[in-house]
Formats: sequence, structure tokens, C-alpha cells
Amino acid sequence: MLILAFETSAKAGSVALWQSGKLLAESYQNTGLTHSQTLLSMAETMIKSCGLTPQDVQAVAVAAGPGSFTGVRIGVAAAKGFAWGLELPCCGVSTLEAMAENLGIYEGTVVCTMDARRSQVYNAIFRAENGKLSRLTPDRAISLADLEKELAEISGPLYLVGDGSNLTYQTLHSTLPALILPPEHRLHQRAAGVAAVAEKMLQNGEPCDAQSLQPNYLRLSQAERERLEKAQGV
Repeated sequence: MLILAFETSAKAGSVALWQSGKLLAESYQNTGLTHSQTLLSMAETMIKSCGLTPQDVQAVAVAAGPGSFTGVRIGVAAAKGFAWGLELPCCGVSTLEAMAENLGIYEGTVVCTMDARRSQVYNAIFRAENGKLSRLTPDRAISLADLEKELAEISGPLYLVGDGSNLTYQTLHSTLPALILPPEHRLHQRAAGVAAVAEKMLQNGEPCDAQSLQPNYLRLSQAERERLEKAQGV
């Protein structure tokens, strides 16, 4: 099955084509341009350069959160629009699970982090054994102090991944020397990981439809928090 994947959860944006466990093509951009400027043009150019057309795509996948509220919205809207137009399956993938998949660690603990502001990170922890990932925690927003306590109980190397890796490493490395910071090309979220997770979802018969796909922000936006605080008289 030919899968077109979108990743727009942070500053970098990417698209990928994936088929039967193989990455056919990926386009990645981290130049500061908005995803609304680059995403669809990257997808169009990539598909054309592979000698394919949009009609050849058989499923769509997107990093549905957590992440930048604006970025996630753009990616989800693009995926839903593409899938609806061609009546294709559309998989909403955990941003954190996709980045763990993309890191490619064969053995060890994968600590996925994204800067969530307000002294928190979006986080999930996975265990890689024989190249297969298993979840140790759900996706969540957690303080670095609480994350430090959890990681201190885990033995062995702790491989960071995600755009919150530098923040987490700089903050916790003095007390958690097992933390390992990945090289730049492995650090950021990428569409290839989104596609890999989506393929597993489709094989397992998990729901993948555009109509029910919704962003997973994990917490309220700043505007929503301020409105709620005002309503509560805080």
C-alpha cells in the first residue's frame, strides 16, 4: 500500500511516500517558512519526482499531535482534504510514537520530548527490544521535574528524540548522565516515522478515516486557558 504522510507538528515540516515497509521518498524543510507555504508544494513535487500521481496514493497519514497547535491543524487539514478528495483511509498518528519509530534504536529506552512551554514537555517513553517498540507511558504533558523522577528509575541508556531533546538534555543531564542526545539528522520529527506507524495501524485494522480524525493537543490552547480562567474568575 502506497502511503503519503505529513509531519507539521513543529518548526520543521516534511512529507514522505512509503510502501510495504520501504521509504520511497521524503522531503524535509526546516527553513522557518510556514507549513501552509510549503507542505502541499513539497508533496506535489515529491509525488511527481517519483513518477507517480496523487491517484496512485492508497492511504494518507499525519502526525495528529501533540505539537504546535497551528502546525498540527495545518497537517490534519491537509491530510483530511487529500484523503476526502480521493476517498482514502486517513490515519492520525501520535507525533511522539512516530518520532520514536523514526529514531531507529534497536535496543534501549526512547524518551520522546517536545517543548510544551509553561515548564512542561510533551512526552512519551518507549522501550525498544529487538528493533520493536513497546509503550511504557501514554502521550502526556509533564514537567521536567516529574520526568526526571521517572527516568531515574529506568536503567540503561536513555535516548532522547524530538524538538525538546536539547532542552531536556541541558536541564537533566547533570542528574541523569544516561541521557543520550541524538545527532541533528535524528533529532527532529519526520514524516517517514509517521508513515511507518500508519502502516502498522492499517495492518492491524485500526480506525483510519478522515471524518473521525481530530488533532490531539493534550491540553488547552493559551486562548482557551485564558477564557476558562476568566470564566472561573481566576
